[in-house]
Amino acid sequence: MEEEFEFDSTEDQQFSVERYEEMIRNHDQYFFDAQAFENIIDYYIEKNDPVKALQVVEYARAQHPFASVFLIKQAQLYVVTNRIGDAFSALERAETLEASDADIYIIRGNLYESIERYPEALENYNRALGMAEETDDILLHIAYVNQNMGDYETAIHYLKLCLEQNMENQDALYELAFCYDVMDNQQESIQFYQQYIDNEPYSYAAWYNLGNAFTKMSLFEKAIDAYDYAILIKDSFASAYFNKGNALVNLEKFAEAIEVYRQTFEYEQPNADTYCAIGECYEKLEQMDDARAFYKKSVKMDPKLADAWFGVGVTLDFEERYFEALHFYKKALDLDIANADYWFAIADAEYKLGHLPEAELAYEKVVELNPLDTDAWLDYSSILYEQKKLVEAIEIMAVAIKNNPDAAELYYRMVAYLFAKGEYNESLACLEQALGTDPEKHFILFDYLPQLQENKVIIDIINRYTK
Repeated sequence: MEEEFEFDSTEDQQFSVERYEEMIRNHDQYFFDAQAFENIIDYYIEKNDPVKALQVVEYARAQHPFASVFLIKQAQLYVVTNRIGDAFSALERAETLEASDADIYIIRGNLYESIERYPEALENYNRALGMAEETDDILLHIAYVNQNMGDYETAIHYLKLCLEQNMENQDALYELAFCYDVMDNQQESIQFYQQYIDNEPYSYAAWYNLGNAFTKMSLFEKAIDAYDYAILIKDSFASAYFNKGNALVNLEKFAEAIEVYRQTFEYEQPNADTYCAIGECYEKLEQMDDARAFYKKSVKMDPKLADAWFGVGVTLDFEERYFEALHFYKKALDLDIANADYWFAIADAEYKLGHLPEAELAYEKVVELNPLDTDAWLDYSSILYEQKKLVEAIEIMAVAIKNNPDAAELYYRMVAYLFAKGEYNESLACLEQALGTDPEKHFILFDYLPQLQENKVIIDIINRYTK
């Protein structure tokens, strides 16, 4: 026997659900109006139970075969349960019932976007634009598709349209920042967010993105002001505190940065990155015990955070505990094998431990990974020079100069090596090159070979360039 339960659209959702569950328990057939069915489906969707929601859709479609809304709900649920083919079929049937429902084209656009068929996705989103009452989310999706196609100019155009429709759309604000970032156009980014803030001064997301744009242009004071406004509007905005901390670090205000980083803990769980950042501040303040404590908290929370392992090594190195430092440097290196800074630290520690062959190998790795690191070239050649490998030291300097033709310090070091080898003419020719590159740095030569201060020929050449 079929009982009838008709509800208008304002009926209580809970009542509808209870009646539906009673029907299932009794293996009976009750009649629900379309709105009641929608309420029940939405209840299960909110409960994150798509299987039960799909079951309700079947009952709803049996009782309301010409209501396209249930085919649309079905398609949405098929998307969630990863039944892509079924979702497309449901949308096709919905379109035959009511071709002017924007949701059909939005969901189909989402489907095409998810399988990277971008032209079809755009075609469906554009159809939806002409039908939907609120279009900001559709515009946002069109922007996403253009981003995925690598067309950031067009993406920016649609993100701005989206924000014209809805100034509150936070996602559009963040995506816009991302597009400007990819295009390396911080100037335009700053202009946009400043104009936006003129209209919407209480948008914490706009102030935050303005701060990030200032940071990327190394305008750290301005960035801090922007982050402060974001925090003023939303005092629980942990990311704004963290980025403000980073800006303070760039201004070498390490004690202030520590306080700001600590404030993030009031609004979100402490994380490894923040512990690591605090450790680095203490390291810069040469408070090595505190630095090490925070680096250790960081690796305890995230054993894969290479910078934190490296930080522990730096604190030990500072205390001349080179053997222990090496252990932590190598742990960092295991996680990030191509990091030139880690190799440099290992080379230096091996050298201080008197392990010259190991230091030599590590320096070789540093200059291979970063051939523009002049300090590494100098240290590498220095180890060779100390081992009386003069020919090798000169060869390394030649390669260093080839990679860094404007680095005067490399030429001055080459002068010293050539002089030590007795190649005086080559040495003097190289000195002329060094002085031509940067005459002020000639003291480097005397730091390395003090006896050259007594050499009249060399002093005369230097005087010619410096007086």
